[in-house]
This record gives sequence, structure tokens and C-alpha cells, in this order.
Amino acid sequence: MVPSPTARTTSAHAPGAGIGDKIRGTLATGKTRWGMLALVFFATTLNFIDRAALGVMQPILAKEMSWTAMDYANINFWFQVGYAIGFVLQGRLIDRVGVKRVFFCAVLLWSLATGAHGLATSAVGFMICRFILGITEAANYPACVKTTRLWFPASERAVASGIFNAGTNVGAMFTPMMLPLVLHVWGWQAAFLCMAALGGIWLIFWGLKYYNPEEHPTVTKAELDYIQQEKEPEQTTVSFGTILKMRGTWAFALSYAMTAPVFWFYLYWLPPFLNQQYNLGISVTQMGIPLIIIYITADFGSVGGGILSSVLIKRGMAAVKARLVSMLLCAISIIGVVMAAGSSELWVAVGAIALALGAHQAWTANVWSMVMDYTPKHMMGTVFGFGGMCAAIGGMFMTQFVGYVLTVTNNNYTLLFTMIPAMYFIALVWMYFMAPRKIPQV
Repeated sequence: MVPSPTARTTSAHAPGAGIGDKIRGTLATGKTRWGMLALVFFATTLNFIDRAALGVMQPILAKEMSWTAMDYANINFWFQVGYAIGFVLQGRLIDRVGVKRVFFCAVLLWSLATGAHGLATSAVGFMICRFILGITEAANYPACVKTTRLWFPASERAVASGIFNAGTNVGAMFTPMMLPLVLHVWGWQAAFLCMAALGGIWLIFWGLKYYNPEEHPTVTKAELDYIQQEKEPEQTTVSFGTILKMRGTWAFALSYAMTAPVFWFYLYWLPPFLNQQYNLGISVTQMGIPLIIIYITADFGSVGGGILSSVLIKRGMAAVKARLVSMLLCAISIIGVVMAAGSSELWVAVGAIALALGAHQAWTANVWSMVMDYTPKHMMGTVFGFGGMCAAIGGMFMTQFVGYVLTVTNNNYTLLFTMIPAMYFIALVWMYFMAPRKIPQV
């Protein structure tokens, strides 16, 4: 008897199937979900072009408006304040109203806020613009994670998370390539207007192309069955207080709050660090090439970290255990970043930072996937939004701490780079003991 297409697909995902069979079986289920992933990947890219631009333009803006290191720290601090508020509000809205409408409105508003930077004439003006940008850009990750949770099964979530999160590095890498030309031809005000226009283009594609799995006009039954293969608790309205009582909420929130601010440190302070330590400018050949190398490595880490835990799951390891093993390897890889601050050689520092940032992105893909593994999909936006709020608060303190340390030590980065690895090991121990091993029936 010839097996049916459904039977062939199921057998291709069985633990004993070969890698080729698994790949063919995965492709046979359809590809609509990868199109949805592409949309959130490009949103994340735009999100980080907007954020990274300030760090790259910092030398010009500081000279133009006589910013001190503390002024720059305060500008970033107010972004984090808005980000913290926006995370918890928009995560809840995404669960209640739906990812399509909330994310559309958020990107529209953050594009307008980005363009408004071109009108600012002082540090205070930038603080106001960054605060509004923070509130609106906070929708990005809850929306991306919710989309991934809706469209991907556990065996593909880490890869999907790694791919959309690679947009952070693409955005941070593209920014030093794009900005020097725009700055030279039109000036810094036009740079913010160009970034706002990119957001408008993305909005057209999101409005026309995004649907939830059950509503998508072209998704096949085979792909829908593949996506929804896990047993889910019945969707009910759950109060915010109930979600705060869940062990998994705090497992994710505190571990994410410990490690997410490290990326903010790289994003905001890496260009000033390289410029100060090695007398680089903001041209593509001087500042651009080191940043491009660092963020390309981060892209490989983001996707590679997701592949690692996905391979472990397909070999029979439980999802949460696979994430923890992958995160341990990431934490070990980050230790070498302590070499960066004390090195007199630019490329030694670039290599150490590139490895650490790549491992950070691999870590992030797995910690996001872990919270998806044990969180019911109808609570995903709220749980992630709360964790993101905690991370943004951590980023607020990190920004002020960095500004204070650099002020009192005359811009010495040694203490900051030395602290980074410890944060991951503390967060890993917390996740090991606190993370649930399955979806609770809530």
C-alpha cells in the first residue's frame, strides 16, 4: 500500500528519519510561514537602522550640539524609559487586539518619530524624540515573537527567532554603510527622514501580506497542521495578575533583563569606543568595516544558535534542555570579550567583540525560543512584553551606569567589558532552576 502524502510528511519528522528526509518533509509542509518571517525580519532591520544611526552619528551630533558623555547617556536613557513603557503595553495589546493591527500602527508611529529627530536642535529635543521612539519601537519584538509562536512549531522556533533577530545585525551593519553617503550629500537631518521613509515602504507590505495562520488565504492544510502540531491549552482571557504569578514569566523576565542590556551597550557605545580607542572616523573604510565584520559575525551567531538547539531537539532532546545546553555554550564563548578593552590592536578587539556579540545573538535566539516553548500562544505577547519591560529597565540602568563609569574613569571601558560575561552565567543558572519544562494549563 502506498503511503499518503500526510503519512510521508509525518514520517519525515520522526526521530529516526535522516536529515535529508527531515528537510524534504519540512519543505513539503509549505513555505507560507517563511514569508511571514521575512516580514518581521525586515521590520527588525528597520528597527535597528533607526536605533544604530544615533551611535554612528554621535561624533557629529555631539560636536553640533555640544553634547557631553552624560548628555548622550541621558538621550539613550529616555529611549529606554519609553521602551519599558511600550513593551508592557504593546505586548498586552498584541494579545488582545491582534499582531497585524497593533504592529502596523506601531511602525507608522515610530517612522514619524524617527523623522522628527531631524527637527531637534538640542539634547533635550533628542530626549523627547527618543522617548517617543522607544514607546513605539517596543512593539517590534513582542510582534516578532508572537508571529513566530503562531507560525512555527517548536523544532523550528529557534531557527526562526535567529533569522528575524539577525535583522538587528543587518540593520546595525547597514547603517554605517548607508549613513556616510547621506551625511555627506544631505546632512544629518536628511538621514532621519530617509529612515522614516523606509518604514513607510514596509507598512505597505505588512498591510497587504500578513495574516494569522488560520486566516491566511494561501496556507495549505498540511502546513497549518504542521504548525499547530502541539497540544495547546484552551484559549481563555487571562488577567495580567495571573500571568505575573506564573513561574515562567519571571524565569524569562529576569534572565532577559540581565543579558539584553549588553546588546544596548554594544549598539550605543561600540562606535564611540572604537572611535576613541583607535582614532577612527565615521567613514565606511574607518568605522564601517570593523562594525560590518562585528555584525556579520553576529548574524551567523543568531542563525547558528537557533540551528544548534533545533538539531538537538530533532535528535530527541527535550526543547527546554536543548535551549539550556546551547545557552551554556554561548556563555562560555562570551568570556573572551574581556580582552577587548585592554587591547592596543584594533583587530584583536574587533575579533573579541565579534565573537561575543555572535554568541549573544545565539543566546537571545534560544532564550526567546525557550519562553515560546513553555508559554501558551494566547499569552505570548503579554509574557514577552513584561519580560521586555524588565529588560528595558535594565537597559536604563545600564545606560546610566555606563555614562557614570566613563565619566569618573575618563572613558575607560575595562570594567564594563569585564562585567559582561558574568551576566550570562547568572542568567543561565536562573533559567535552569526557574524555567518550566512544558506548557502550563492556564
